[in-house]
Amino acid sequence: MPFLKVAGRSLAYAWIRRRRNSRAVLVFLHEGLGSIGQWRDFPAKLAAATGCHALVYDRYGHGRSDVLAEPRRAVRFMHDEGLVSLPALLDRLAVRNPILVGHSDGASIALIHAGAGHAVRGVVAMAPHVFIEDRCLSAIEEAAQRFESTDLAARLARRHRDARRTFYGWADVWLDPEFRRWDIRADYLGGVRCPVLAIQGYDDAYGTMAQLEELRRCAWGPCTLVRLRDCSHHPFREQPGKVLLGVSAFIRELLS
Repeated sequence: MPFLKVAGRSLAYAWIRRRRNSRAVLVFLHEGLGSIGQWRDFPAKLAAATGCHALVYDRYGHGRSDVLAEPRRAVRFMHDEGLVSLPALLDRLAVRNPILVGHSDGASIALIHAGAGHAVRGVVAMAPHVFIEDRCLSAIEEAAQRFESTDLAARLARRHRDARRTFYGWADVWLDPEFRRWDIRADYLGGVRCPVLAIQGYDDAYGTMAQLEELRRCAWGPCTLVRLRDCSHHPFREQPGKVLLGVSAFIRELLS
């Protein structure tokens, strides 16, 4: 797997279905405990269905990228990713005007990036966070208990160089009292001018349909909402057929 130096940090990345005649580049942004591997075969299937390149990468502190060195992340870590790290990565890899496919924290990063005025053709936001709900914080507290009492740490260790640093680098900042004021509606969603496809499961412990409603209310550009039953936090895993079909159609419409 190749590595790239971005903002002084070594990031692991991979191209999927990279062909000269591909129609566009899909850039995948993983969740708060995610990595390249958490996407499984979804990027490859979506690239094949749309005729696009696909770029996947491990953000700093995740997967095979550099382990988090700081004692804890800053409350604005998703802003830093969307405004500093992602633009630098795209520039290094000569990616112009991508379609961003984000999940959870990755969806928020995609919206911040697009909302700041960076050139983006479209955004697929799965289980996005646009403001903080008590439901989400409760779920993270429960996840912290599971990390210490179940095999969660061992499962994360299969995907990350330092599972404990990755886990608490995510959980500690979300549970910081300052994080309750985290909100991207006023400062960024109004700047999202590209089309957005937002997907949310009714059973998601980390967010309610209010996240999608606020995204549609605040975004300047067209925003299509997809609400999935029998689905929690991972739509592309739990409803793979519906999600692949819906996202493929959205991307083909963007490119038509």
